[in-house]
Amino acid sequence: MLLAQEARWKLELDEVLLMVTGRAPHKEIEEDPGAEVRLEMATLAAEGEEGVRASDLEVRRDDTSYSYRTLELLAEEDGDREIYFLMGADMAAGLGGWKEPERVVGLARVGVVPRPGVGLGAVRSALERLGAADRAEIIEMPLCGASSTIVRQRVREGRPLRHLVPDPVLSLIEERGLYR
Repeated sequence: MLLAQEARWKLELDEVLLMVTGRAPHKEIEEDPGAEVRLEMATLAAEGEEGVRASDLEVRRDDTSYSYRTLELLAEEDGDREIYFLMGADMAAGLGGWKEPERVVGLARVGVVPRPGVGLGAVRSALERLGAADRAEIIEMPLCGASSTIVRQRVREGRPLRHLVPDPVLSLIEERGLYR
């Protein structure tokens, strides 16, 4: 949510979509509660956040979720709007290894958030190799080491989550015993 708020402010975005992955092409999430539950958590997180909403676009698709295809579908919905694809520096540095990375940067500008342990030089190099150095913005914001992996690990260890996830999401995780 910190990224969504900062990106919306810095890039002057009308709206930030929290895109919930339907079927990831290469990443198994340990103890995954399923796309529908992840969508429910994203919806709860976005409640009350002006200009932020969860999207079910990937969840309702039957095929594998590839970012380029999601961006194509968003562009088809409204070809006149400019799309930003927001990601952490760790993801941006590896963008060249994604399926159709040139299509990703062709369909959307890239908003990159610095992440602990990832140099922005690696991000710039990856974007230059894709011919997209001029289509990227670094979103300077307070460094936050929170990630879905850390949240799941903290749940397994019984450690506190308050302030790492919105309170309604925390309640859902506790009520359903997710990630234990």
